[in-house]
Amino acid sequence: MDTQHPDLHPLFAAHIDTLKQRGDAALARAGFDHLVIPAGVLRYQFLDDRDYPFFVNPHFKHWLPVTKAPGSWIVYTPGQRPKLIFLQPADYWHVVPDSPAGYWVEHFDIVIIREAADALAELPKHVARCAIIGEDNAALGHFVPNNPQALIDSLHYRRMAKTDYELAMMRVASKIGARAHRAAEAAFHAGQSEYAIHMAYLQAARQTENELPYSNIIALNEHGAILHYHDLRHAPPSHVHSFLIDAGASFHGYASDITRTHAASDAGEFQALIDSVDAAQQRLCAGVRAGQDYAALHLAAHRELAAVLKEHGLIRMSAESAVESGTSTVFFPHGLGHPIGLQVHDVAGFAADDNGATIERPQGHPYLRMTRPIELGAVVTIEPGIYFIDMLLAQLRETRHAKDIAWDRVDSFRKYGGIRIEDDVACTSGAPENLTRDAFALVGTS
Repeated sequence: MDTQHPDLHPLFAAHIDTLKQRGDAALARAGFDHLVIPAGVLRYQFLDDRDYPFFVNPHFKHWLPVTKAPGSWIVYTPGQRPKLIFLQPADYWHVVPDSPAGYWVEHFDIVIIREAADALAELPKHVARCAIIGEDNAALGHFVPNNPQALIDSLHYRRMAKTDYELAMMRVASKIGARAHRAAEAAFHAGQSEYAIHMAYLQAARQTENELPYSNIIALNEHGAILHYHDLRHAPPSHVHSFLIDAGASFHGYASDITRTHAASDAGEFQALIDSVDAAQQRLCAGVRAGQDYAALHLAAHRELAAVLKEHGLIRMSAESAVESGTSTVFFPHGLGHPIGLQVHDVAGFAADDNGATIERPQGHPYLRMTRPIELGAVVTIEPGIYFIDMLLAQLRETRHAKDIAWDRVDSFRKYGGIRIEDDVACTSGAPENLTRDAFALVGTS
């Protein structure tokens, strides 16, 4: 199969068959006859008529590549074709959604409605037999989202394994993100501000801020030590040392999530540290195999990064001691990554099974977002990092391990903020598929 230009018709047909099978099993377990999924409706700001950006129900966009259809519904009844109740209002104030078209429409019975309330006539007659999955404000008459937990647990657990169609969507999202990363990197080397780099990214991605899967992190210098930095300063710093960008893209409802760290041309020592983190990151990506305990891979990341700290003279203790003492968490305080797909931090990362049981995080690692074993078809992010965070370093100075830190070396790296390198990696029956590295290879050198 051509992974870059696949025929979406058979891929989507197989995808819908998979969703039907999962829906059948989930409905039978929860004791319902119909799966009803509202796309969602607009939310409005308090005491105003301004609406917030619309973000579609992820369960809705799982069934079809439509993300801008508030007031629409999907109804699936086992043994029947799914129905799309599509709101296309008569409206001259706003953009009206285009009529459904494309590779997916043949798999749905489509009903066009002009008023949101008209959906009631097309929904199942017995609401008590419906599992209605959505936000509370999506209620329409007596059709109020009930979100049965047994059904949610079943659907979310199985969502980890991506269909071939979903992987095709994520490859495109990765390519868009890689292209935009290249534009942001060029803007950084041209001496642009964080705001200007952000705008270069949006232009290259051809997506607005609200179309991206998450808010861009565009961090120059010490701002790279703020894990979720969103300030976007309009003026460039007087001297640029480093650039950390964590930014993704969306395609047909699916996300990419990519992080890269770049050094200024005169930051040779920092570039060497980036190279070591990159090499460690690639070894961890190679561990994305079916059956691999993701929490164990996270702990392996701490060992890898502690070895990097030792190699670059930032710590005097052994790598093993740095992990055992918790010192490695000062420099790497977040989790290795997370599931990704319909949502950038996708669901069921802690699920032990489809009954709602969960797997706890390892002690001392409260920010890890996934603990379940990796399975065939899963896509996970691998994003190790090394940071120089003033607050955490100050706390480390007060411990008995302070004597084992090369503080002069650490202090010399504070101006760079930190390093994070993140790829989206799919688990296959063979070697892992690195969606991110493949995308960079298509758009230019990595």
